[in-house]
Amino acid sequence: MSTPIKVDIWSDVQCPWCYIGKRKFEAGAAQFGGDVEVEYHSFELAPDTPVDFDGSPKDFLSQRKGIAPEQVDMMLDRVTGIAKSVGLDYDYDHVHQTNTIKAHELLHFAKSKGVQLEMKEALLKAYFVDGGHVGRIADLADVAAGVGLDRDEVVAVLEAQTYLADVKADVAQAQAYGIQGVPFFVIDGKYGVSGAQEAAAFADVLTQAQSERDAS
Repeated sequence: MSTPIKVDIWSDVQCPWCYIGKRKFEAGAAQFGGDVEVEYHSFELAPDTPVDFDGSPKDFLSQRKGIAPEQVDMMLDRVTGIAKSVGLDYDYDHVHQTNTIKAHELLHFAKSKGVQLEMKEALLKAYFVDGGHVGRIADLADVAAGVGLDRDEVVAVLEAQTYLADVKADVAQAQAYGIQGVPFFVIDGKYGVSGAQEAAAFADVLTQAQSERDAS
């Protein structure tokens, strides 16, 4: 058996393009057809956001980022449409803008339990589709219980900041790589793919990585 091609993905739970990119990558990996091992890494788009931000994503983008409200509407409409094209129903009317540091800690805990991919999907769905809160420990514990993790253990781990150092290490690695936006995919440790590319682009890079392995 050949070793799976490793794909390291830097991503944030409140990044709309990260969820779209996840779907497009999954489609590309299916087209590729070979064995792929995915690991998610932490990236904070807005680390200064309060856990309970008083306002909507539209308010956040206009107030904190200085984008005109009309432009924000166009941006959100566009990304919602693209999300729908890959089967995702974004509900920006009910999105809770928040700080994602605890969600990233939870993803590292989930990785230690072998369910990081399930946890990532559940958090993205909670944030963009279900109107859930992914910044508060109690809410995160509920989402985690949905993928089979022990709720009390999740609360204890998040309150103790057990995986905070792992989150910071991921962020530092992103800086070392020069990653300035997400999603960012590092394929087989040598190919960097930035953004929510089309499925065929991911399939091509995976095929290239596999052919180089086969030739070595």
